[in-house]
Amino acid sequence: MTALAVTDDLFYGRAGLDRDRTARIATDALTGGDDGELYLEYTEFESLGWDDGRLRSANFDITQGFGLRAVAGESQGYAHAASLDEGALKRAAETVRAVHAGHSGTLDVAPAGTNRQLYSGENPLSKRDFAAKVKLLEEIDRYARAKDPRVRQVSAGLAGVWQAVQILRPDGSRVADLRPLVRLSVSVVVGDGDRMESGSQSGGGRITYDGFFDVDNWQGYVDEALRQALVNLGAKPAPAGEMTVVLGPGWPGVMLHEAVGHGLEGDFNRKKTSVFSGLLGQQVASKGVTVVDDGTLELRRGSLTVDDEGTPSQSTTLIEDGRLVGFMQDRMNARLMGVKPTGNGRRQSFAHLPMPRMTNTYMLNGQHSPDEILRSVKRGLYAVNFGGGQVDITNGKFVFSASEAYLIEDGKIGAPVKGATLIGSGAEAMKQITMVGNDMKLDSGTGTCGKDGQSVPVGVGQPTLRMDGLTVGGTAG
Repeated sequence: MTALAVTDDLFYGRAGLDRDRTARIATDALTGGDDGELYLEYTEFESLGWDDGRLRSANFDITQGFGLRAVAGESQGYAHAASLDEGALKRAAETVRAVHAGHSGTLDVAPAGTNRQLYSGENPLSKRDFAAKVKLLEEIDRYARAKDPRVRQVSAGLAGVWQAVQILRPDGSRVADLRPLVRLSVSVVVGDGDRMESGSQSGGGRITYDGFFDVDNWQGYVDEALRQALVNLGAKPAPAGEMTVVLGPGWPGVMLHEAVGHGLEGDFNRKKTSVFSGLLGQQVASKGVTVVDDGTLELRRGSLTVDDEGTPSQSTTLIEDGRLVGFMQDRMNARLMGVKPTGNGRRQSFAHLPMPRMTNTYMLNGQHSPDEILRSVKRGLYAVNFGGGQVDITNGKFVFSASEAYLIEDGKIGAPVKGATLIGSGAEAMKQITMVGNDMKLDSGTGTCGKDGQSVPVGVGQPTLRMDGLTVGGTAG
């Protein structure tokens, strides 16, 4: 069945809404405004958590509801309900009409349709039974403990989502999407005497659980988590000061996402609150640096066949050879800025307004091999994995902690270090990139991005990078 047929059954069959009356209510509520939509959603969610040799948590939840939005100029009227009934929809319509009372808007052109499907609409939660999922977590625990006598604790988790959405436009057109999303996480704590350190590995995407049950796959998660933990067990305090930093490929792209990506979202630039405001067409990064946001990558965590306004996702070049060439746009900010939407209108759920958000944001390959980049560094830091971080959108200043890092001495990877933090400004850091590797890698499918209280799944990535003159906070005495 098509996504439209499945969602018709969910919303107009099982939920009991009448399709024609629903469309009329939405159209009447939005007529006179500039834009808007009725967003219908049905979501199944489950999570299982294993810790300390036993199943610690098991959750399953079903939510459904709608969000009705009317847009007039820069104003938005929004009403939502966690029920799918005509009475609630009529009350919502009365509420949102107020935003365009006295406004003589012309409805924006509806998004173009698409026949592209980036992932199967299959519900991953129903593919494997509960007992099989628990057994997988138990096997992960047993395998990890047998690998090394220093293992003190093992935690593992499975999480899955199946989301069905249908979006009704003011002109009566409808678009639907069925979105699977799964994740497997493994964390290992090792100890030597009184010292304990941890490592973790996780991954997933818009797929089913099937791949996680492949022995080589889940054992690879455990092996990587244990490797990181043992590296940290032997790490010494990180030095501090200004130095050359080499970032590894893949997940370290989270720094690019936070320090640069948010500043390239349309709303911040329309309101001129981004450090990149007013710089379109100017050089904002080193030559050779090209950054894209691409929601069209098949099966990836941040990908969307259509965004939460019904616009097909696309690949948007943000920075090209160091020059700022574009922003990520939803429909409202694109209209107000006189540009086209880029398929980046996203929301956490039916209870939230859409806004410009990243999908899969990454830097393209350069010309240098990773070995060449490392050999070029006399003394510095090689940051392979990152933990937490924070950034101020208005000035681009960031702080990120490296969960796995090594000294670089005479062009070679040296001893592991712990407690290293990278401190700087996103705008300045982009100009401190002096070498871009040819080994671009995407993360394993774990990213979640927060903005204005909303969380959405995203992807990040980059090749190996050399950055000169970056400030490193360390713990060495």
